[in-house]
Amino acid sequence: MGGEEEIVKVTASFAKAHLPYLLGVVERGESVTILRYGKPVAVLSPVPEVPKPKRKLGTLKGKIKILDPNWAAPLTDEEVDAFAEGRY
Repeated sequence: MGGEEEIVKVTASFAKAHLPYLLGVVERGESVTILRYGKPVAVLSPVPEVPKPKRKLGTLKGKIKILDPNWAAPLTDEEVDAFAEGRY
């Protein structure tokens, strides 16, 4: 019992009637063998983890256009007053 994986075997009719349950078994890491007339015909098994690709910095370089190069410049006193009065 220590470390051995239990083999789950079910009939095709059971698999058809209880697929959500069997998917839960597979999600827990077990494999399920489906039998037809006592012979194995299919195996449901967990999908191996697919590693996420590493992110690359600078993939948008040259694709973004800055229309106003002074967009981050501080506002002048006149612009602040106009903005506060709703005229900006």
